[in-house]
Amino acid sequence: MTTADSTTTGAATSADRVATPADRVTAAPTRPGKVIAVHVAYESRAAQRGSSPAAPSYFLKATSSIAASGATIERPAGTELLAFEGEIAVVIGTPARRVTAETAWDHVAGVTAANDFGLYDLKSPDKGSNVRSKSRDGYTPLGPGLISAAEADPRSLRIRTWVNGSLVQDDGTGDDQLIFPLAQIIADLSQHFTLEPGDVILTGTPAGSSVVVPGDVVEVEVSTTSASTGEELSSGRLRTEVVEGPGDFDAELGSVPAVTEALTVDAWGTREAAGLPAESGTALPTENSTALPADLRAKLEQAPTAGLSAQLRARGLNNVVIEGVRPLRAGYRLVGVAKTLRFVPNREDLFASHGGGYNAQKRAFDSLRSGEVIVIEARGESGSGTLGDILALRAKALGAAGVVTDGGVRDSTEVAGILPVFATAANPAVLGRKHVPWESDVAVACGNATVLPGDVIVGDDDGVIVIPRDLAEEVVDAALAKEVEDGWVAAQVAAGHPIEELFPPKGEWKAKFEEWKSSR
Repeated sequence: MTTADSTTTGAATSADRVATPADRVTAAPTRPGKVIAVHVAYESRAAQRGSSPAAPSYFLKATSSIAASGATIERPAGTELLAFEGEIAVVIGTPARRVTAETAWDHVAGVTAANDFGLYDLKSPDKGSNVRSKSRDGYTPLGPGLISAAEADPRSLRIRTWVNGSLVQDDGTGDDQLIFPLAQIIADLSQHFTLEPGDVILTGTPAGSSVVVPGDVVEVEVSTTSASTGEELSSGRLRTEVVEGPGDFDAELGSVPAVTEALTVDAWGTREAAGLPAESGTALPTENSTALPADLRAKLEQAPTAGLSAQLRARGLNNVVIEGVRPLRAGYRLVGVAKTLRFVPNREDLFASHGGGYNAQKRAFDSLRSGEVIVIEARGESGSGTLGDILALRAKALGAAGVVTDGGVRDSTEVAGILPVFATAANPAVLGRKHVPWESDVAVACGNATVLPGDVIVGDDDGVIVIPRDLAEEVVDAALAKEVEDGWVAAQVAAGHPIEELFPPKGEWKAKFEEWKSSR
């Protein structure tokens, strides 16, 4: 599977990717002196959790938790919340004590891939120290290769995680991706104790961390572009398989596994991913983005876009058709509330700063709510995809009603089977060929129609229309009433009557229709 904004997913094997000159990629450490982990450092992770730290905070992991690539990790029998966290590990090369952010990277030997596994069933008793939940044997896989710090720009690293071959995390270390730059983290820690050669700093995980179960395989890779040669350097894929281990916890010795709703949400990443209903007592979103009432949705699902368009025209609204889009599969019925996403024309420097990592496109799809339709402004440019199957799967998992884009769609056959999508064309190319993902939840121009967040979107085989939220009830009631009338007229025409005075009914025909209607 592919995403509309991914580049290569690393087809080479781990062995191939690590087989680069020894001065650029060497073996990762197997037993560091200290393992220090950052709680939250990524903007995407903070956004997912709803709060952003003002300063970095840390916890320690036991060095006995270190494991090599290819090792297994045990989820104790009777537990359920083992979560992976793909991370970049910074390995210290020379002692660092009270260093500045400007010189901090000079003390780094290199970077590699890490997986900061945690067993959330054991998290509560340790109040953030994570001693029991994250320091279990094998809970810090590291490696396999160490990319030389001399070859790695600390603001241009990439971290990716796969679960069972599917890409689930893809982020970087740019200024708009990390809350705290890697150099700041190193300098901050050095204020408090000496960082010694071989010490490992786990630099936090981006959004996408979630629960894995026995049988799952998790792979993490860190990559960058060589500062000296321009070639891609990789840590290789750090591979860990989850297996079931013994669950013989002795309650007389200390805390035993316990699961709460809050821990379940933290481990899975969201309530939706955990399969939990919306939290009771949570403030409703603003009216424009509130899901449609069930009775209104039911009526909109019955009304054809042609009839709705006619009723909008009767009220003076002519420019409500999203032009040029067609369903990927005939027979789609789309009803929902608009969530908007805007792309701007590709410019290489802007794509470099806004196109990678947890960009506006991914954030928009990750924040979809049940019943929403993501409406994408792509300027009618169908020369590249604006979404692919991974984003379609994410939209479906969050309960989205569908997608409307005046651009192209990648993986169109797969996407067509996932959820209703209306687009201008199929196109295999990635975003960066034509588009830069720019912003969401703003007014957009999709197919020459203005769409506001919260507008009602209705689509069928005839196309897609936009209905202002405050007119939706009135318009659909009128459209359904007209459908009844048109059905009666069609029956009369089929019976051989001429359309004069019949379409629409006038005079005697009007009286006959009213009589028929009252007798129903």
